[in-house]
Amino acid sequence: MKVTIENKKGLDKDVRVFVDKKTMNSYIDQKYEEIKDTVNLKGFRPGKVPREILKRQFGKAVFNEVLDKVLKDTSVKALQENKIKPAGQPKLDLKTYGEDKDLEYTLSVTELPKIEIKSIEKIKFNDYVVKIDPKEADKRINDIAKNQPNFKDAPENYKAAEKDLVTLDYTATIDEKPFKGNEGKNTQLTLGKDLFLKGFDAQLIGIKKGESRVVEATLPENFPDKELVNKKAKFNCKILAIKNPEDVKINDEFAKNLGAKNLNDLKELISKQINDEYKNSLDRLTKKQILSEIEKFKINEIPKNLLEDEIKILSQGMSEDDAKNNRKNFEEVAKKRIIVGLVLNEFGEKNQIKVTEQELQNEVQKQIRMMPGQEKMVMDFYQKNPQAVSSLRGTVYENKILNLIKEKAVSTKKEISKEEAEKILKDSQKQELDQYRNSSKPQKTEAKKVEVKKSPIKKAKTKTTTKKTKKVSKK
Repeated sequence: MKVTIENKKGLDKDVRVFVDKKTMNSYIDQKYEEIKDTVNLKGFRPGKVPREILKRQFGKAVFNEVLDKVLKDTSVKALQENKIKPAGQPKLDLKTYGEDKDLEYTLSVTELPKIEIKSIEKIKFNDYVVKIDPKEADKRINDIAKNQPNFKDAPENYKAAEKDLVTLDYTATIDEKPFKGNEGKNTQLTLGKDLFLKGFDAQLIGIKKGESRVVEATLPENFPDKELVNKKAKFNCKILAIKNPEDVKINDEFAKNLGAKNLNDLKELISKQINDEYKNSLDRLTKKQILSEIEKFKINEIPKNLLEDEIKILSQGMSEDDAKNNRKNFEEVAKKRIIVGLVLNEFGEKNQIKVTEQELQNEVQKQIRMMPGQEKMVMDFYQKNPQAVSSLRGTVYENKILNLIKEKAVSTKKEISKEEAEKILKDSQKQELDQYRNSSKPQKTEAKKVEVKKSPIKKAKTKTTTKKTKKVSKK
């Protein structure tokens, strides 16, 4: 194989590849050796079919398969040996090919630009640590206690009031007739919350244990029997018990019920939880700060095809006139995205950053945990949508890159209070809102990863000897 690089200046290059007919014939001979033992033809024993017969029967298919293999192998080798990374799909132009002929073709390729990543170590960013006042943890614990009230038996002849826990049996009728689902046993209601039927609780205020009362309420929109929706029902209620709420004692026992060792341990866990909540939001700001610094990196030439692809994405859904009027703005945004993607990819490759299957599965599980009650739906979504999983892989890959950049870059540790963290986050949200309002179309702020996709070469056609243009991709 002989390789010649033409148009060496700039990113657009022509790679001319020549494979002599002797080499091509050796590939074809090898292929016939592979298939001869598998071919069954009437009148011949397996492995004894003459080459001429095989050629008449399978010659065209054998040549096409060999041509595909040679094009794929030699094009990948030509690009790798000359350290050319394609920015997208190269185009393949077949010059000469055929049985007992030399193979010659040209790859027209736009190369990814050379990226200088040493400047990454000079990036400056803020690394926030939120100091949580112990009072914040106490406040959070008190809120938890309020939402987990205890109840004690009410005194004799006590009249039920709001916040009391009432236990009752009931039977219901509509127009004096029973209906499906009209009975309830040992039903518990916390009066005032209206969790059963709207207006139901208020009609039990003042009732005593052992008393009965008829309560009227309208059946809701989500009632199983659609014919009874919005109809007024009468509920004959028998009060079995009334309990008064009592304040939960915040002590070691309370803490153990929440999974902590003791009350002090619970306070530490809650403080960490509050800190993590703010840290996650502040880490996103740090990430944004690093990406903004990477946007300023200088790249002499940006591949035109990547630029056009990115502009198309940015202008999706817009009219042709609007897209044209906003092109200049889109070009600036697209250039920044591409620069960030190229720099992150180069940094990832230089540092041999990979995403393991375990890391990918951990991210899937993380997404599932974020949707409580819909776990099966989320799992089915990722199982049926490989592109969604691929997107998650890109997210994990980018996060690993950014975490390593944070280790290598210059960080300024800043210990801040909860109030200062809230102000920083509020100011950031206001800035994003202003940017949204001032732009003609909302843009994403995170970097888009630029990838060189690896896919097999398309099968070359051999029906005519005219010049053909084919696409080939790096594999």
